[in-house]
Amino acid sequence: MHHKNINSTNMNITPEQASELIRKRRSIYPKVYTNQPIPKEIIQEILEDGNWAPTHRMTEPWRFKVFQGEALAKLGEFLSGMYKKTVPAERFSETKFTKMLNKPSKCGAVIAVCMHRDEEERVPEIEEICAVACAVQNMWLSAAARDIGAYWGTPKFMLSSDTNAFLGLGEKDKCLGFFFMGYHQLPEIAGKRTPIEEKTEWM
Repeated sequence: MHHKNINSTNMNITPEQASELIRKRRSIYPKVYTNQPIPKEIIQEILEDGNWAPTHRMTEPWRFKVFQGEALAKLGEFLSGMYKKTVPAERFSETKFTKMLNKPSKCGAVIAVCMHRDEEERVPEIEEICAVACAVQNMWLSAAARDIGAYWGTPKFMLSSDTNAFLGLGEKDKCLGFFFMGYHQLPEIAGKRTPIEEKTEWM
């Protein structure tokens, strides 16, 4: 796939186009995904966009585990199994269990979003987590530009030794959630934010 020269100072993207993409990004959930597969080449492009997130000391802490095909069913078994293992018996919901079991298989792909801790711990862990979050935002915008729905799910049990073992992560590494992706046919969805003036103080 052809790549533009990203080092060029003459960007062809206007501020208005950038703002439009950012402000039209939405969380789109698996229940509305179609069965259309997402080509591996497209997923690689989305991941490459994530790879260009800001990173202090160039630690590049993001790590991704891509689930497609039969691996989606295995992920569903893991997610539902962890739900059953960690939820108190009196709060267990068979409906939620079944939903977690089947949700990955409704997706074109699911990406486990992981943080690999810098071996030398040159930067605080929170900076590594923030860098991974920036990578996910890049991926989300990249998916939105391709009319691929996505959302970042963060189950309560994601920070556990069971999750690390399932994903093959190191002891100091963390799973920060799962990025669900799929094509959809929804019309443009109106967004809602409270005014930025309520969240800003000029010093």
